[in-house]
Formats: sequence, structure tokens, C-alpha cells
Amino acid sequence: MNMILLFFFLPLISQVRPEPILTVNPKTLSKSGNLVHIQWSGIESPSKLDWLGLYSPPDSPHDNFIGYKFLSSSSSTWESGAGSISLPLTSLRSNYSFRIFRWTESEVNPEIHDQDHNPLPGTKHLLAESETVGFELVRGPGQIHLSLTGREREMRVMFVAEDPEERQVRYGEKEGEWEGDVAVARVGRYEREDMCHAPANESVGWRDPGWIFDAVMSGLKGGVKYYYQVGSESKGWSTTHSFVSWDKSSNETIAFLFGDMGTATPYLTFSRTQDESISTIKWILRDLEALGDKPTFISHIGDISYARGYSWLWDEFFNLIEPVASKVPYLVCIGNHEYDWPSQPWKPDWANLIYGTDGGGECGVPYSLRFNMPGNSSEPTGTRAPATRNLYYSFDMGPVHFVYMSTETNFLPGSSQYDFLKHDLESVDRMKTPFVVVQGHRPMYTTSFESRDAPLREKMLEHLEPLFVKNNVNLALWGHVHRYERFCPLKNFTCGSMGQKGKDWEAFPVHVVIGMAGQDWQPTWEPRPDHPHDPVYPQPKRSLYRTGEFGYTRLIATKEKLALSFVGNHDGEVHDMVEILASGQVLNGGDDNNGKVGAVHKVDDVTRYSFSHYVWGGSVLVLGGFVGYVLGFVSHAMRQIATERGWTSLKTEEQ
Repeated sequence: MNMILLFFFLPLISQVRPEPILTVNPKTLSKSGNLVHIQWSGIESPSKLDWLGLYSPPDSPHDNFIGYKFLSSSSSTWESGAGSISLPLTSLRSNYSFRIFRWTESEVNPEIHDQDHNPLPGTKHLLAESETVGFELVRGPGQIHLSLTGREREMRVMFVAEDPEERQVRYGEKEGEWEGDVAVARVGRYEREDMCHAPANESVGWRDPGWIFDAVMSGLKGGVKYYYQVGSESKGWSTTHSFVSWDKSSNETIAFLFGDMGTATPYLTFSRTQDESISTIKWILRDLEALGDKPTFISHIGDISYARGYSWLWDEFFNLIEPVASKVPYLVCIGNHEYDWPSQPWKPDWANLIYGTDGGGECGVPYSLRFNMPGNSSEPTGTRAPATRNLYYSFDMGPVHFVYMSTETNFLPGSSQYDFLKHDLESVDRMKTPFVVVQGHRPMYTTSFESRDAPLREKMLEHLEPLFVKNNVNLALWGHVHRYERFCPLKNFTCGSMGQKGKDWEAFPVHVVIGMAGQDWQPTWEPRPDHPHDPVYPQPKRSLYRTGEFGYTRLIATKEKLALSFVGNHDGEVHDMVEILASGQVLNGGDDNNGKVGAVHKVDDVTRYSFSHYVWGGSVLVLGGFVGYVLGFVSHAMRQIATERGWTSLKTEEQ
């Protein structure tokens, strides 16, 4: 009888298949950026398009994922229906959950796509869902970054926490001995209703940004190393960080400058992310370690995180930069991807095609509240959103006067920004600061074949270039175009003589485009009229050096000389350099430089300083530590996945 029953039920038993299982470990992470191990099994007839979704908050709708990974590109055992992956999780002040979906070729909908027009995965067939993963409640704040206040003997520190309970910064010259130096941080935040357009004000893009804290350490001695922590006794303190205080009387200036960096993520998402940002931060961290206790700062001139309305990308960005931004001031100016939206207040007729939807509906709000730059510039948004801040300002650092401007808001005569620039440039004490460096996002000069911004460049040439020339601006740095390009000393597209071969020299500004720190949209160079599909060969006379290589620039100045070097990300070496004397004379790299246009010259003592001793031992330690920090933070298979599916990552004109 038992044999008969077994014979009867055996076919039914064989048809019962195990449910897919999705597990996570650990369930609680001690800090942002820690790894979670995700394991799955029981996936029947696995497909190349089966995918893992990341969700935070964990109860988000299926199509409101943070990011996704295809199982086929995540685990070598995926074809068996089982596999695993480890991912670093950035704290979004909410728990995470994970879900696996089945997606088939027949369900691909080209109308639902990411910003590169790759179809977004479908959520019709849920296979498995994990338990939640969270973070320890008492772990201290995150996203720590420094800034200057514009006042001597001060340093600003900003950070993010999950609630508005009072936080402080405690600091002192000895680690762990705070000597009563404590400052209470003021706190603020922004809401979904402050966003002005999609996707920033929609559920797919919005996530709670947390509470943003802002504290000022005061009474600092010049050029002294200080240690600090942020947090509170009840909510926990951060790890100890350190910085070297601003020394206004210093005769040396060191800075790291770039634009358009963005951030990297360990997953695919709605918006393109920037893998090269990891290399940029890696090499700058190397340089900072080489400097030791010399004060310096970082300058990021627009297109900061490329969040474009997907708010968690701001969290990913600040997680990426914290290793450097917690050590040195991180200064910024606004770009199109922080601000532009259809109804922005200043949008003259000639700019209708220039100022569009590049900000993803953020209208400058996250940028304005997550950073606090020197000065008090602001412009109303015309909505319930707070005024846009951090638009234009200036400060002295050693022998250099730095000026920041906004190319996204009114800079024409009669505007508050124009009045500021005019007064500021006319008021520089050249005995105290013999060099003047102006920075903004969209360039006044470029040889990229980019026509949309042409009307704006014409206005800059008409109204701003005369100010720059009249007031002997030495260096003008721009982003927006994702290449490095250095020009001769320029006035109205004409190279000035550099005083070589017996000629009189002319102190025109040297323009340099430095938007090569991470974003990989690459514009083509301006074509020849008779060969519209070929680059210009040779390049225009005014363009002395240009490249599509990623990297950053390094500025070193004394009272006598300023040197700007371009460091390439592929090897961390200097590939171009220009030197300018305090008189305004450009020493090298010009059109009359012995016939060698764009030549890279031997680096002299002003640029070698302490980097020369930093060779194998230190670099191995620093780079190894940084790699450990970002391990798993980015999947270099992103573009490979698109290729495998036959979907192409587009190169567009967008900057």
C-alpha cells in the first residue's frame, strides 16, 4: 500500500520546486560604506537579465530602486541559479532591502530608459526579497567636509546626521585632548517641496537628505595642525580627523583644482555615474599625504555630484570625497547640473537653449544647503525653495587672490554679480597677492565643437574679458567641457606675446579648461570647414595643449612665480604645465616657445616642493589604504553590461 501511495504522489512531489532564497549578512552595519554580503539560491532557469535591486527605504515601490545589478555580471556561478555579491552601502539614514526580479528580452521597453537611453529593468516578476539591513544607531555623523569662512583663524566643518538633535565639533592641537574647544553646530535641511522639477520632486528621485550641520572652529593659530571630531555624547562621535589651519601670512599657496567630477556607485542607476572620480580622489589623496602639514585646499568648479534629481547620489558623492574633504577645505562654485531648470529666474532670450533641465529639478537647493562658501552671495529662486547661495566670492590664500563666479546666474553689467567682480578685481592689493585666479563653470574659451553655449561665451567675452584684462587676471579656470585644454595668454582670441625672442610681453589672462575630473561625456574638437568629420590638425594657434585624459590640476605659487600643472589619472604624473611670474609674464608653453607648442617643461623647484620625496613606500601605503576604502565602490562592468545586451552608451553634447 505504501509503495502504491509513493508511486501516486512521486510525480506531484517532483513538481514541487524550492522557492528562491535571498539572504543578507550582516543585518547591521557599523558605518557608512561597510560591505554587506548578499547571497541567493533556487533561481530556476536563470536568465542573463535577472537582476538584483537595491531599495532604501526598504518598502519603496518596485520601480523606485536606488540601483541595480545584473546577476549574470555579479557572480560567476549565476547559471546554477545561485550566487553571491558583496556591496558597500552608503547610509541614507534608512534601512535597505534587496529584491531579485526576472526580466525577459520580450519585456524590454525602450520607452522606459536611463539617461543614456539604455532600457531600465522591468519589475513585473518578483522572485525573492531579503530581510532589511540597517546601521548602528550610535555611530557618529558622516559626510564630513571642511570649508573656509573667509575669516582668518577659522575653519568651517559640515556634516550630516539622521536627526536634528544638537551636535558639536570638538577640536585641539593634540589628538584626544580637546581643551574645552567646542562649537555647537547650527542645523538645517530641505524638503521635497523645495525641489522645483522632476525627478527631484518625485518619489523616484527624492530620498530624505537628513539634517545638515554647520559648525565653525575659531581661535585657530595660523598654519597649525588641529585634530577634531563631530557628533555628541548621546549620538556618538565621528572618528578623529585633522587639518592644517589657514595661514593668511604664508608666502606659499598650494591648491588642487578641477571641475565636473561627479561620483561613482557600485551599481547601475537612473543616471550615469563617474568611475574616474575614484582615480581623481586617489591621486589627490596621495598628494595630500606627500604635503604633510602644509595648508592647502581643493577647488571643484561646478558639476559637483551629477545627482541631477536623484538625491542619494549626493550621499554617494560626500562619502567619496570625505577622505580628502575632512583634511582640507573643499571649495565649490555652481554648475548647470546643480541649478538649471526651465523656469529659473534669469533666462534671457539668448539663453533659452543654454539653461534647460540639467539640474534634474534641484534648482540649486542641495548645492546651497550642503555647502557653505565664504561671502554671502545669493539669488532668489522665485519658488518656495530657499535662495540659491555660494554663487560668487573671493579670498586670499598666500600670494594668490582667488575669485569664484557663477555662469548660471546673471553676470551682466547691472547685476549684483558683475558689481562684485568689478569691485573685487579693482581692489586687489598686488603687493600682498601678486596673482589673481578667477574660476567659473562654463568656459569663456574652448575649441570643443559645442555650439549651444556660443551666445553665453559671446556675452562673457563682451562683458567679463575686459574686466579680466584691465585688472591683470593671471589665470582663468573653467569646467563644463570634459577635457583639459590650455590656451596662450589671450585677449579677443589673439595670443599675447610672452616676451621671448626680444619681444615685449603682454600680461593677458591664461585660460585653462579643467573639466576632466570624472564625467566621461566627451565633445569633439571643432572640425575644419573642409573636413567636418575630422578634428582640426594642427589645433588652433591659441590652443597650446589639449587632451581627453582624465585628471586634475595642481597649483603652486610663491611671491615670485605661479605654476599650474595637469596631472593625468592614468599614471599620476604631470603632463602639462604653465608658469607665470608675478609681473604677469608667462614663461613657458606659449606660441613663441622655441616653436614647441604645448611642450611639457621640466618641473622646477616651485612645483617639486615635497612631492619629489614621495616615491614608492608612501604611495603604496596611501593608495593601498584608499583602495581599501573604496573597494567594491564601483563596478567597471557597467559599460560591458550595456555592450553585452547590445545597448550602446551614448556620447552626447551634454556637459
